[in-house]
Amino acid sequence: MAYSDDSRLLIEVAHMYYEEGAKQIDVAKKFNISRSLVSKYLSKARDIGLVEIIIHDEQLHPYRQLEERLKRVFTLNDVVCISPTGESQLKKRLGGAAEKYLARIMKPNSIVGVSAGTTVKEVAIAFSTNLQMPTVTFVPLVGGLGSDHTNHQANVICEMLAKQTGGIRTELHAPVVVDTVEAKRVFMEQSFIKESFNLARQADIALVGIGGLPVYSTMTKYYINEVDDSVIGDDSGVVGDICYNFIDSDGSLSECAWNQRVLTLELADLKKIPNVIAVAGGQDKVDGIHAAIQGGLIDILVTDATTAKALLKKDD
Repeated sequence: MAYSDDSRLLIEVAHMYYEEGAKQIDVAKKFNISRSLVSKYLSKARDIGLVEIIIHDEQLHPYRQLEERLKRVFTLNDVVCISPTGESQLKKRLGGAAEKYLARIMKPNSIVGVSAGTTVKEVAIAFSTNLQMPTVTFVPLVGGLGSDHTNHQANVICEMLAKQTGGIRTELHAPVVVDTVEAKRVFMEQSFIKESFNLARQADIALVGIGGLPVYSTMTKYYINEVDDSVIGDDSGVVGDICYNFIDSDGSLSECAWNQRVLTLELADLKKIPNVIAVAGGQDKVDGIHAAIQGGLIDILVTDATTAKALLKKDD
């Protein structure tokens, strides 16, 4: 007798296994059949719809559908959404979520490129010293010499990450921005700077923040004022920045003087890194995040649910 024809036994096996919680070996003994036949009955019960398995994850993972929709709409490799929160706690909570993701995908001998910024720093603060990865290297993606904003510079964040994980860190001895295009050319030809950027290009993971409009940008406001407000004109089309590269709405490098003077990994090189994790949230970052996605500059997004919904509205 074929097991597919024995509907009565099929139902009894399904009840005993799924409702009574019996083990397959106990089911086999009761009905005097082999364990492999029990497994076939259980598969048949699912195939014909007799048994329907539903994973109720709404309470434990309330934003799973939102994350899946963002992945599908924007062709992202992965999305992590946290619940909406006040501005004072947003960066800290985003940092905690990004830390868990980064810790999960890092492998021995990974090279992790690190940008600057307050939210990226929160990732480093959240790292547990229990995760020891002595062969992981953290390398800056952007310059960062200067007396202001030292706590949020890429060199400092790399040092924090290396200390927490027992890993290796390198330093980029270069300012964020210089006064002229010629000065940038000279800096970028220095061997110690070239070596640092060459290592950054070999990264398999990048951890970056995304800035909003220049007027809101925490890290760049100081440097823009230091050089000249005219480095970003009103007609530049800038909507945000990533690794200090100012971008327009389609994620292309904006034609502004700032981009000609900044010392950072170029967008073309950033795109080649297999896993670019962007951690950013808040209403003032929506346009910048959307632009970075449109330009194919990021692969993984860690954000809050409110920002995620705002991103989807932009594509409606």
